[in-house]
Order: sequence, then structure tokens, then C-alpha cells
Amino acid sequence: MKPSRALTWAVLGLLILIWSTTWAVIRVGLRGLPPFTGVALRFAIASAVLLAVAPLFGVRLGRQPNELRIWWINTFLTFTIPYGVLYWSEQWLPSGLAAVIFATTPLITALVAHFALPAERLTARTILGVLVGFGGIAVLYSGDFQALGGGPVARAAAVMLIAPTCAALSNVAVKRWGGGIHPLSISAVPMAVTAVLMGTLAWVVERGRPVTFNTPAVLSLLYLGLIGSALPFTLYFWLLRQEAATRMSMINYATPVLAVAIGTLFMGEPITLRIVLGSALVLLGVGVAMRKRNKSP
Repeated sequence: MKPSRALTWAVLGLLILIWSTTWAVIRVGLRGLPPFTGVALRFAIASAVLLAVAPLFGVRLGRQPNELRIWWINTFLTFTIPYGVLYWSEQWLPSGLAAVIFATTPLITALVAHFALPAERLTARTILGVLVGFGGIAVLYSGDFQALGGGPVARAAAVMLIAPTCAALSNVAVKRWGGGIHPLSISAVPMAVTAVLMGTLAWVVERGRPVTFNTPAVLSLLYLGLIGSALPFTLYFWLLRQEAATRMSMINYATPVLAVAIGTLFMGEPITLRIVLGSALVLLGVGVAMRKRNKSP
């Protein structure tokens, strides 16, 4: 059954609240854990919980058409590549700026959906929003990164663009082929495969790096695995079955506002005029592109 409007907005609000905090929590975890190790452990925790509860909901894995295809798409485009890039980038990138860059996901989703989803064609308003949003990205990348940490921050910001591109492709793929597949299947199995892949990568490239399971690192892992992954991704894919891919990607419209505030207030992250201006243009572009057209009388 299609969820009520009130339930839809309640779930969207919860997702925005959760995912606006995860950016800062990732940086906390990186103080004790290397990036790929952190990704592997996060999704190992999340997938273990989801696979354990799947039988309670009567979920029979691997029985639906396109289920295997969605597993592999989500493994690489939702989890492995975006989160590997995200964690690696946040070693240098302020959490708020990372959230703003990821907020381009709706704009990229709109472009991809135009070619892949007949019901979500680009309109003049969408094109205008995309142009404004990417104008904001141009402003962000025109700034002097010395104020944020110099060359490493600039390189991390460039690499970070891979994450929203992959997420956009995944959004459209799940919307096109994921109908009828239980959200627990869409989330749990790709998370488990991601944990294995990222664990292997961590073993290869992060051997010798210190791993500290202090209280902040452990709490961040539990928060990101349970509250930041297992719960919200299941809710997200459940809602994506009912809503347009471009509209669902609007979660990234509100998330960076809170993420920037959290990073500045609680993490002491620097903020510049270009970040403020570029972020405003990105969010304005997303708002214009995603605004629902009024029906003709």
C-alpha cells in the first residue's frame, strides 16, 4: 500500500535528521580507524542486523526478478564506491563541505533519470535548477582551499564528486529494476558484500596503519552501522518504491544545511564565504529542479 502523505514526510524527516549527523560522526570514527576499515566494519554491523531480521519479515532472498542485478548495482554504486570515496575524502575534507558536494546527487539523478526513466523527463525548470546547482559547485571549487587545509583538501573535494555520481546512477537503477524486491534484500545483501570487499581492500592497503578501538571509535561504528545504515537505508528503499527517484533524492537538499551547522558548531570546522555562497546556489538549484510542477486547471 502507498504510504500516507504524513507517513512519507515523517520518514523523509527522519532520514534527513539521521543522515545530517553521519558526516560528522564519520570524521570522529576516522580518528581511530582507517577509512576502508571503517567502511567495512560499518556495513558488517548493518548487514548482520538486517540479515538477522529478514526472516522475521518473511523475506526470501534471491527469489525476485532482477534481484541479483540490484544486489550488484547497489553493492558498487550505493555502498562500495561512494562510501570508500566518502571516507577517504573526509580524512581531509570538512564534513559539511562533503555533505554539500554529495547534495549534487539530485541534480545528477535528474540528468540520468531523463534518459532511463520515461516518467521523469527533464523540464525547463529542471534544467535551470541543474545549471544553478552546478554553478554553486563551480563557486565551491573556485575557492582558495588554503583556508580549509590546502592541496589535500582540494584533491579530496575533486575525488568526492565520484560519490554523488554513483549514488545518482544507483537511485535510477533501483527505481527502474527494483520494483517488487523487498527493501531488506536491497539493503542487507549489498551491505554484506561491501563489508567483504572493503575488508579485503583494507587488508591490502591499510596494513600497518593503527586501528584504535577507543570509546569514540566504537560508538561511531555502532551509530553508523545501526542508526546511520541499517535503519535509514531500509526505510529509504521502501519509500523509493513509492516515490519518484528525483523526489527521493531531495533528501540531499536539507541534509547539508544541518551537516554544515553540525560540523561548524561541534567539530570546529572552518567555513568560508565561498562555501556559504556555493552551498546556497547548490541548494537553490536542487530546490528549483525538484519543485513539483503545478497541474493545469
